[in-house]
Amino acid sequence: MKESIKDRLAKAVANLEETQKAVARAREQLSVASATVRSRDRSVEVTVNSQGQLSEVKFLDGKYRTMGAAQLSASVIEAAQQAQAEMAQMVLNTFQPLSETPGARPHVEGSGVDWDQIFGPLTETVERGAAAHRGASDKLRDEITEDGEKR
Repeated sequence: MKESIKDRLAKAVANLEETQKAVARAREQLSVASATVRSRDRSVEVTVNSQGQLSEVKFLDGKYRTMGAAQLSASVIEAAQQAQAEMAQMVLNTFQPLSETPGARPHVEGSGVDWDQIFGPLTETVERGAAAHRGASDKLRDEITEDGEKR
């Protein structure tokens, strides 16, 4: 039996209202969200808000006093980029349930919303953070191997 236009419209309106409620819940959840990360050398702790903006930088245990400017700067940038990557992943995970299909970006036909434009930068941030994390692990493995070779 075919659904009437009236029934289809009622379902569409109900789906739209549910989506609007889900978006409001997601926005509320993210309005207070933050990500905090320590640099690998444990000298700096950085917190970013849900927009990926720095909200706090802490210099830990006085380590910064013995660090050169370039090294300290690198530690701050490293921690900030990792915190931004974690926050971006949190935003993506929060909006994932709004997707029509798992793994896809939300899409509302005829809405004019370009979800790739909206979520693309977040995805790139997550990928950069993952690549930096992998690179850090590789460097650590190289250092451990080199130390073993020197003995």
